[in-house]
Amino acid sequence: MNKLKKEDDLKENIRKQENIQMKYQNVYLESLAIAQPPMRVSTDELENRLEPLYSRLNLPEGRLELMTGIRERRLCAPGVKPSDLSVEAAQNAFAQSQIDKSKIGCVIHTSVCRDFLEPATATVIHNQLELSPDCQIFDLSNACLGFMNGIVQVANMIELGQIEAGLVVSGEDGRALVESTIKHLNSDETLTRKSIKGSIASLTIGSGGVAAIITSKNLAPEGHQICGSVLQADTTQNGLCQGGATSQGEATTSHVMMNTNSEAMLEAGVALAANCFRKSKEVFGLDQSQIHHFITHQVGSAHSKKLFQALELDESKDFPTYPFLGNMGSASIGSTLHLAHQAGRFQKNDNIMLMGIGSGLVSMMLNLKW
Repeated sequence: MNKLKKEDDLKENIRKQENIQMKYQNVYLESLAIAQPPMRVSTDELENRLEPLYSRLNLPEGRLELMTGIRERRLCAPGVKPSDLSVEAAQNAFAQSQIDKSKIGCVIHTSVCRDFLEPATATVIHNQLELSPDCQIFDLSNACLGFMNGIVQVANMIELGQIEAGLVVSGEDGRALVESTIKHLNSDETLTRKSIKGSIASLTIGSGGVAAIITSKNLAPEGHQICGSVLQADTTQNGLCQGGATSQGEATTSHVMMNTNSEAMLEAGVALAANCFRKSKEVFGLDQSQIHHFITHQVGSAHSKKLFQALELDESKDFPTYPFLGNMGSASIGSTLHLAHQAGRFQKNDNIMLMGIGSGLVSMMLNLKW
């Protein structure tokens, strides 16, 4: 009996240690800011540009907004680079921060979009912001979860005592994907109503930047605690959404295409998120009633409805931004958090769950105490 009890105690201690590794005691969100391109592009405008496709396949007007719930999105002017969005968001974050730039020990650029394949876009941002030469610099890419992954990486460094503060940025320029998709849909006369489905998700994409300054507790007395994160992966589904450049040269900023099995990805992504959410509640010791706000990665109306229904979440705790921003990739979840704060949605000590699903498939949830 004593041997069995010792084994049970050991298992329980291991379980607790695993949970502790997912939690932070000393990590705070000190500042959060966004960058929004001034150019608004309505879904009606995109449909007007798709007139050759709509006429050829006899598609009804208003189909795209009806399917996605997206009225408009922001797009960058030609020539704007991902680093431009990231730098603007970072400058806005520093403008409202109490942290001196010399304290930043790491800068991570986390978007799908990059200025070039080499060097790291983070080097451009580091240079533009005139950060310390001792600052660690790298890019991190994980589809729509990149920004959350970056926060976790900086949080780990802070918790380990390696740095006091870090900067996480994302700059997503959706123009190239939208333009390439419109050109493809209008020019390929072999397309059918069925075969165009893989391109619909590409027309939901928007542009934007976000930046977060993450610090140790002593540097952010008025900050918001990052309690920890939980991740679940189902990489058997990595073929449901795949994209990339279709030519050489400026490969990351032009001639980009993406194919998405939206229906299958919705089903598999929500199922994975449900598992991740169950684990998150266990790790953080929370039930639905104790979580005051759900900040989700914004994809569209079908995604939000399915997610909230499957996880049995209160939709009044949601803050939709997809109707006017579309899907901004990795910049989405941080931008939504910022805009919800600006709208006065949060009270002191509110529990906030950031809920992300990225192609691959990976789901991550991050708990904040406001």
